[in-house]
Amino acid sequence: MLLLALVPAAARPLAANPYGDVVSARVLDGWREADGSHVAGLELTLEDGWKTYWRVPGSAGIPPVFNWAGSGNLETLDIVWPSPEVWNQGGDRSYVYHDRVILPLRITPEDGAAPVRLEGEIFLGVCKNVCVPLEVTISAELSATDQKTDPRIAAALAGRPYSAAEGRVRRATCHVFPDPKGMRVEAHLQMPSAGGREVTVIEAPWPELMVSDAVTRREGGTLIANALIHAPMSGALHLDRSALKITVLGQSYAVEIDGCEAG
Repeated sequence: MLLLALVPAAARPLAANPYGDVVSARVLDGWREADGSHVAGLELTLEDGWKTYWRVPGSAGIPPVFNWAGSGNLETLDIVWPSPEVWNQGGDRSYVYHDRVILPLRITPEDGAAPVRLEGEIFLGVCKNVCVPLEVTISAELSATDQKTDPRIAAALAGRPYSAAEGRVRRATCHVFPDPKGMRVEAHLQMPSAGGREVTVIEAPWPELMVSDAVTRREGGTLIANALIHAPMSGALHLDRSALKITVLGQSYAVEIDGCEAG
């Protein structure tokens, strides 16, 4: 396992690890908004040919995990995920970032007039010919007085998927069918094409449930996606359609839909 100590200036990999130079990381301080919230960024830079994973890694990836328990003056922290690239290899699909990615951080301080101290741990994976798990320790202080927008973070915010309204989604319905392994979901999304061959990702908010790679097809103005939600080892599976998140990844743009109606 590779251990990095992350500070605002740069990451410091352990030299003894053969993958120590695969990724560098730093915190971009960002700015304080007028309402007291803070926008910062986590920048990851990867060597040529290496990739790391979106919040949903796909069937062949390592999911990132964040723990901010050691932070000070921190009420909430939300990551804004830029749209990932779809990566297919050997029949497996994953959702990745190459080269360099900035993950914007939307932070609500407990005291909007005071600095925020970020202390946390990140577990992520990077892959090329091999996959390497990384454990990153973050330590950074975010000023309460800097109000100048960082264009790098602003560009990353602009790279997020469109909302359903921005993507002109007219209606999203989900049909649910029993399956020996759990429950099958078929989403019908009335929306214009996002460009090229569209890929759909269906997420369930419950960590004990696994969702398969969705099979996507288009019938005119409707995009149809099928995925299997694997049931837990025991107990009935009750699916709240409104809690599902559906992301459509197209060549022109991506669209993120929160919840769907009964089909």
